[in-house]
Amino acid sequence: MSGEPASPVLLYDGVCGVCNWAVQTILRFDPNGPLRFAALDSDFARGVFARHPAVGQVDSMVFVDEPGQPTERVAIRSAAALRVVDYLGGPWKLLDVARVIPTPLRDWLYDKFARVRYRIFGKHDTCPLPPPEVRARFLDA
Repeated sequence: MSGEPASPVLLYDGVCGVCNWAVQTILRFDPNGPLRFAALDSDFARGVFARHPAVGQVDSMVFVDEPGQPTERVAIRSAAALRVVDYLGGPWKLLDVARVIPTPLRDWLYDKFARVRYRIFGKHDTCPLPPPEVRARFLDA
């Protein structure tokens, strides 16, 4: 492991329609950024879950800062969504207003949405293959 911070990674549900839309939105607004992506069922994600066992039991996006480093940190549920807002910056920072909502309530709302996301936004049979121009940002693709 080097002393340099590793690029952050967003773990997402690869078959979820809204999750794939979110990844495509991030790529549209940040086409050349360092943020990388991996599906929740990828080898990379299994490594994160092995290092953070409590995270492996959640049905949530996971934002991984400094992956593989001794300083690796993970954010789940609404905290992961807010890390994406921090990452994107600019006008996205307006969504930081959600931080005034207590975390337990934010996570409760996140979990309620997560339970119905397939019904509202659909579900892919398999994780869609990323386009060639951004494929390098996807781990285990």
